[in-house]
Amino acid sequence: MARVKVKICGLKTPETVRAAVNAGADFIGLVFFPPSPRHVSIARAAKLATLARRVGDGTTRVVALVVDATDVELRAIAERVRPDIIQAHGSETPSRVRAISDLTGCAVVRAFRLKGPEDLAEVAAFDGAIAFPLFDAWHDDAALPGGMGQSFDWRWLRGYDGDFMLAGGLTPQNVARAIAETGAPMVDVSSGVERARGVKDTEKITRFIAAAKGETL
Repeated sequence: MARVKVKICGLKTPETVRAAVNAGADFIGLVFFPPSPRHVSIARAAKLATLARRVGDGTTRVVALVVDATDVELRAIAERVRPDIIQAHGSETPSRVRAISDLTGCAVVRAFRLKGPEDLAEVAAFDGAIAFPLFDAWHDDAALPGGMGQSFDWRWLRGYDGDFMLAGGLTPQNVARAIAETGAPMVDVSSGVERARGVKDTEKITRFIAAAKGETL
């Protein structure tokens, strides 16, 4: 069985980028959404992306999280940050996702906030447009579409046919159980490795990655 891949999202400092990469993160996420406490400027993100590529063995992929970003914003991110993947976390349609990929030259991941198992049917419309879906929990705060630390019923994903990334309410304490219940090949965490809202904890990052990959510290 392949080892689970891990994304640490919402990184803002060199210290936390180093911690994630050195602990074995497969992806780091940089948030480009000003209302979020994890938002970073393009200038800072460019430096963090460069650091992520220099640390470790160079295999960690950089993910740029955007929410209904404009073409101007996407071009700037693509040119200055050079992400490997764009994570569309807003209301992007299949045609918009394809346009984002064409504009940036990046693979695109689309986030789906699930209210119930019937919402999984929405993914079919994005077939061929996205690299894989990311499943997150629905919440009522429309101003902040992610990073709220809420989970959904993992049983909804049992038997899901296809690649996906699991997000929403994951922590170092529950990620192994979440993987066992869903069969998730990839997991994503943000608030679950923070010591305060928007402030990552390097020890929690290390513990989360070890737990997700079945390692002992």
